[in-house]
Amino acid sequence: MATIYEISAEERRRGFYAGIGAYLLWGLMPVYLKLLEPMAAASVLAHRVLWSALLLIAIVAIIGKYDRVRAAVTDIRLLMWLLFSAAMIGGNWYLYTWAVLNERVLDTSLGYFIQPLINTALGVVLLGEKMGRWQWVATALAAVGIGVMTIAQGGIPLLSLGLATCFALYSFARNRAAVDAVTGLMIETALLAPIGIWWLLAAEGGLFVPDTGLMVLLILSGAVTSLPLGLFGHAARRLSLTALGFLQYLAPSCVFLLGVFAYDEPMTPIRLLAFAFIWAGLAAFSYGSFRRRPVAAKA
Repeated sequence: MATIYEISAEERRRGFYAGIGAYLLWGLMPVYLKLLEPMAAASVLAHRVLWSALLLIAIVAIIGKYDRVRAAVTDIRLLMWLLFSAAMIGGNWYLYTWAVLNERVLDTSLGYFIQPLINTALGVVLLGEKMGRWQWVATALAAVGIGVMTIAQGGIPLLSLGLATCFALYSFARNRAAVDAVTGLMIETALLAPIGIWWLLAAEGGLFVPDTGLMVLLILSGAVTSLPLGLFGHAARRLSLTALGFLQYLAPSCVFLLGVFAYDEPMTPIRLLAFAFIWAGLAAFSYGSFRRRPVAAKA
């Protein structure tokens, strides 16, 4: 398999555009979810899981990759990792959806700014990785930011930490599960789909809503979920981890701007101070990652 340095400049450029597209779509996700505000977060999640599963099953059928699915579901260890990753991404989607529908968009932005630092912490705790000087600085600054946010909110920002932790654990599980992105997400959504169907039948009385426009938006949730993932997969095969690391801040930045300027969520001075510490931590984290990049990347 070709390394990132053997990929042509044109391919890297396409990967860069795909990465921007993925993170912009993730950053604009609140706009889509706000259109579904009449519905409860659990019902929105159930529809998102159901239509994503159906779309991905169709895609796998079209590209003829069911052999990968069979190989994955017959490997018990791999299936257990995917069951865990399904639970984590389901929890992440639910918290995100609930937050957006309950005027907590800024909390989701904070969560995704914190998430790279949670990834590092998991690497230390679960994999025995060593943290460098700049990672310690980043962690300390983030801890101060979380402390300031705790004072601002009168309690620990559990929503932001929950979002970050769920996605970090999801990333860890997918790193351990040797399966491609489309196959993995298809299996994850297929595992979650029965729960979603049960919820819609029990709580909503059926899989469809009487409002045609709303129903169309719910069906489109499959594409809304799958398209950025596909773009991200395209980018991940063509860009270095350093480039992807910088691009990942695009999504929470978009969400932050939406929360402040589009949805008029309060940005008090103490809350801004908390974000400032988090941003400083991310700057230190990114600087440390940049300093440690492979020398070959300079070529």
